[in-house]
Amino acid sequence: MNYKHSKKIFLFVSIWMVLNYLYAQTSYTSETLDKIKEVENHITGRLLLNDERPSTILERMKKYKVKGMSIAVIHDYKIAWAKAYGWADEAEKKPMTTETLFEPGSISKSLNAVGILKLAQEKKIDLNTDINTYLTSWKFPYDSLSRGKKITLAQILSHNAGLTVHGFPGHDINGPIPTVLEVLDGIKPSFTPAVRSAYEPGLQFEYSGGGTTISQVLLTDVTKQNYDEWMYDHILKPIGMETSFYSQPPPKEKQHFCASAYSGDGTPISNKFHVYPEQAAAGLWMTPSDLCQYIIDMQLAYQGKPSKVLSPEMVKLHLTPYNDGPTSLGSFIVDNNGEKYFEHGARNDGFCGDFYGSLEGGNGVVIFLNSDDGTIISEVINSVAKAYQWKNFYHEPLRKKSIKVADKVLKSYEGLYLYDQTWSAIGKKDNKYHFYTNGRYVNMYFSTPTCFFNEEFPAVKTFIKDSKGNIIGYARNVDGKEFPNAIRITNPDTLRLENNVITEIGWYMLEQKNTKRLYRFQVEV
Repeated sequence: MNYKHSKKIFLFVSIWMVLNYLYAQTSYTSETLDKIKEVENHITGRLLLNDERPSTILERMKKYKVKGMSIAVIHDYKIAWAKAYGWADEAEKKPMTTETLFEPGSISKSLNAVGILKLAQEKKIDLNTDINTYLTSWKFPYDSLSRGKKITLAQILSHNAGLTVHGFPGHDINGPIPTVLEVLDGIKPSFTPAVRSAYEPGLQFEYSGGGTTISQVLLTDVTKQNYDEWMYDHILKPIGMETSFYSQPPPKEKQHFCASAYSGDGTPISNKFHVYPEQAAAGLWMTPSDLCQYIIDMQLAYQGKPSKVLSPEMVKLHLTPYNDGPTSLGSFIVDNNGEKYFEHGARNDGFCGDFYGSLEGGNGVVIFLNSDDGTIISEVINSVAKAYQWKNFYHEPLRKKSIKVADKVLKSYEGLYLYDQTWSAIGKKDNKYHFYTNGRYVNMYFSTPTCFFNEEFPAVKTFIKDSKGNIIGYARNVDGKEFPNAIRITNPDTLRLENNVITEIGWYMLEQKNTKRLYRFQVEV
């Protein structure tokens, strides 16, 4: 093809994409546009410091280094609006649109549960029967930890099966990718251990992506079809999620529509995104608008109207807490002083998301990011709840004052702190003192020279001194309730910690270039 001619075609296609993007973002009534503006311009964290004002969505995205975001809002059982912000791929200058696909992770479990319930509705399985009755390509190896009790699909879908393996890290698209059976048995190239019993089934809630992966194998054994094909034909397409798919990796013709993934610091994930053979647990690619179709279908069926895939009785089962726990068969049930929502958060490497759907009134929201720092998600959801006046949902930010504390005082607080098996640290990063916990550096704000708080975490921390004035820990208080003190670690060699905690502390010390102390960190386990 002639170079000049091809250049003109490329320019035309680029202009068409931009115009289509702009049209898709603005084709709403003035009333809806006012609601969008209200949501966009009143974003706050849990706190407002000193004279701080609410932020815009773009300001918060910049603060958290989020490259792109896509939102869809449900009002009165309909999609009220959908809008996207930022970049689907920053290097390629590919804008985020409402048609951009995300791989946010565990929301996959909610749709997987609908698939399992569909099989139960068709009498092909029983939710309360031993899973080995239906598994043919693999059998669960019961041992003494299960105490003679059998695992059921109802327990798996509600995370009450007592199984191991919380989640999955994903695999490079150009690297070796394990089969789903290799994942279940912890065989390389799988990165996770075998999915086995941690304790007897039915005893307590224990989140397990490993259990969800067992349900994936069971579905394929029962239907004699590939998981992604059966789920598309029987669940996704009928419910209206026609652009979504469980295929891993994504088909080549779909990859142009897939957002590129970024870590919380804005670094691109290698080769754009990871591959998850654990399709049911983490492998669903979708848009917020597509997921709204599932939410609305469940909401209407919960009110007794026909669902596109499940009977009202099965929908009630899908949206009712299992054994009075925090989960139903496929989602989390949130009770805000009588106002109930079904919800599921999600995080894969470089992606995260969340959705809420009210059980009454037809309200909901879906938010996806191509970043694995999801702090902004709860802030935007809170703004949506305020704009649409969701009953008992909106949390008014606390207005707090902070003071400046001398570096000499801050230096005396440096070190590692521990309560139960949870650790935190205070140290310098980018020439500024930070509080570090749960893999995150967060700012410290002081109300007095010895009392500090963080925007991201609810506990107010007050440093504790011994009789000689040495810092020995900090007290923790949440809304007036005292929690166990965090004890300062002065002699790491005496600690007995779980291996994963030791590894986390070791990485933190390496990042802090504290090699002398790292060398001393030899812990008995």
